[in-house]
Amino acid sequence: MLLLRSGCLRQRCPVVPARIPKLVRYTASSASTGNATSASFVSASAPSQGAKRTFLETNPKSVGYWLIGSAVSVFGIVVFGGLTRLTESGLSITEWKPVTGSLPPMSHQDWEAEFEKYRASPEFKLLNSHMDLSEFKKIYYMEWTHRLWGRVIGLSFVLPTVYLIARRRVTTRMAWNLIGISGLIGFQGFIGWWMVKSGLKDDLFAPGSHPRVSQYRLTAHLATAFVCYSWMLLSGLSILRTRRLLADPATAMRLVEALKNPAIAPLRRSVTALTALVSTTVLSGALVAGLDAGLIYNEFPKMGLGLTPPASELWDKFYSREEDGSDLWWRNVLENPSLVQLDHRVLATTTFCAILALFAYSRTGRVVAALPKDAKRGMLGVVHLVSLQVALGISTLVYMVPISLAAAHQAGSLALLTGVLVLGHRLRVPKSTLNLIQKRMVTASKPKH
Repeated sequence: MLLLRSGCLRQRCPVVPARIPKLVRYTASSASTGNATSASFVSASAPSQGAKRTFLETNPKSVGYWLIGSAVSVFGIVVFGGLTRLTESGLSITEWKPVTGSLPPMSHQDWEAEFEKYRASPEFKLLNSHMDLSEFKKIYYMEWTHRLWGRVIGLSFVLPTVYLIARRRVTTRMAWNLIGISGLIGFQGFIGWWMVKSGLKDDLFAPGSHPRVSQYRLTAHLATAFVCYSWMLLSGLSILRTRRLLADPATAMRLVEALKNPAIAPLRRSVTALTALVSTTVLSGALVAGLDAGLIYNEFPKMGLGLTPPASELWDKFYSREEDGSDLWWRNVLENPSLVQLDHRVLATTTFCAILALFAYSRTGRVVAALPKDAKRGMLGVVHLVSLQVALGISTLVYMVPISLAAAHQAGSLALLTGVLVLGHRLRVPKSTLNLIQKRMVTASKPKH
């Protein structure tokens, strides 16, 4: 053993390498006993095992599919939430119990207790005083399912987020995205109850008016859901597209060069503006729903005797609460059903015309030659979606807001936003993705030894 430590082994045993690897090192005890099994092993991988785990450079495909699946679930709950509102089921549960409320009433006594709470609400007193327990169960289960679905979305997103971040299975940027979405989901639950609460107390709406939730809170609830959906969708699409581009860096660089064509720049900016326009139209539709403004002027394109109602009706002093009338204009814009419906008509028509104009521009010589195929298909898809949405909107209005058409119209708004988001996504390659592509190109160009 002294021979081993002195280095003389190099002279007497030439088959042993000049440098003794650190994989196996004998301790003094093993030398004294001659027992090889008592040797102390130091694995060469030990430093990497003890080192701090870092975040990934690229996100796994599975994370992208999970995000898109979560977005699909949010799409579904948005549509179901619309059905809950249209069936006037949203005020059937008068309490917010995030944990214990996940189970419905289990006995007849429990059902009677819940029904008694509902009997104390303004909606029951003014609208549903004829309702019996069996009818109450129907609207209760609608709201309960909506809330349970929200809980499932929260758990199925937050728990994987904790795992992915703790195990460093995503990039740093994606980790922050997941944290942001998780926080938004929790905030959405709070907004949902805040909205419901506005329809449970007499002091939160005008005396003698139809019991309903605040149109402002309804709009906030819908807007948060749309933001959450868009965030999930774009994050998932970004991951899948990045993986696809990295699989063929040469083709990816050709796409990058094509998107740098100056002819595409105006289209890209216009799609960004179109996204804002579609979002604004959606929010105006939420105001229409919150005020039941779709139940008046059920004809198109006219509103009564003309294209617009009389000016005195649009700017009614009834909605002003300040003595000097300083709030006249914005309260009419947000609280006057006639003006709210007119605003939505104008925004929807503007959106339709803007998309048709953008489609025509995308078919002009320079643009159509430079535009990638997937962007062309995306532009055509947006035209189809907006045409369907306009047809649904007019039908919903003319037939006085039947539940089926109204729910389809709400789903159509999210589908249209999806189409515009996908189109904008196809017209860009994020800088982070471009950097990864360039690194992959450099790696591929290096000679292999």
